[in-house]
Amino acid sequence: MYKKLKLTALGTAFIALGSISPLILAADTGETSSRYALSANVGLFSQYVFRGISYTQNKPAVQGGFDVAHDSGLYAGVWGTNVSDAALNNAVGEIDVYAGYAGSVGEITYDIGLLQFIFPGGRINGTREKYDTLEIYAGLSWSFFNLKYSQTLGDYFGFNEDSFGTGEGGSRGSSYIEANANYEFMPGWSVNAHVGRQKVRSYGRYDFTDYKVGVVKSFDDGWELGLAYIDTTARTSLYTVCDDAGRCKDTGDDKWVAHVKRTF
Repeated sequence: MYKKLKLTALGTAFIALGSISPLILAADTGETSSRYALSANVGLFSQYVFRGISYTQNKPAVQGGFDVAHDSGLYAGVWGTNVSDAALNNAVGEIDVYAGYAGSVGEITYDIGLLQFIFPGGRINGTREKYDTLEIYAGLSWSFFNLKYSQTLGDYFGFNEDSFGTGEGGSRGSSYIEANANYEFMPGWSVNAHVGRQKVRSYGRYDFTDYKVGVVKSFDDGWELGLAYIDTTARTSLYTVCDDAGRCKDTGDDKWVAHVKRTF
């Protein structure tokens, strides 16, 4: 089934704590007070790209989510997007649920948490294997730089002996490490750069590096416009998928992604 479809890996857009809006709710209890930050976001993207790989076959994606954070540093959220069932067999969408803790030491901020990828209906053709994946992550930020490491606590999006049947075993412990920079060069205008390395345990031929450079224009009322160029080193023979009509796409090929987004 893998040789037929070429690609079964998937992902999600990275959800940053910085997306939380300044809406604060205070609940007084007499001696103590709890403070929460709530936000929602919705966006239209020219395609859904995660870690350099396209999961909508060059078609648009509507994405959105909700976040809540406590002033202790605890936070949680949910996010969703449409996907292509050519890349993710039988999936009707992607839902990500995450929770973690963020804090700081001097000028260094840190962020640790868990991220659960859920794909309703998603199963690898010819098997009962699901794409659902749980990752643990940790990140460090300083000024406009960020480093982040993610690792799967189970198999990596269905990569295992049952789905491949090649005797290579499971893919628990697959990892992704990334470096990001986001620099505001003038009020409301930012440039960003990213490089990441995906390693699939026991299935090294699926490893790849992805790159991204982009520009974002932010507006005072929560609107945002962006444009980015993205490329990867993913093998064309492994990351090409075809839909029912026989149209094929190298999902790791270079691409431009434009978006408009609103945070409330």
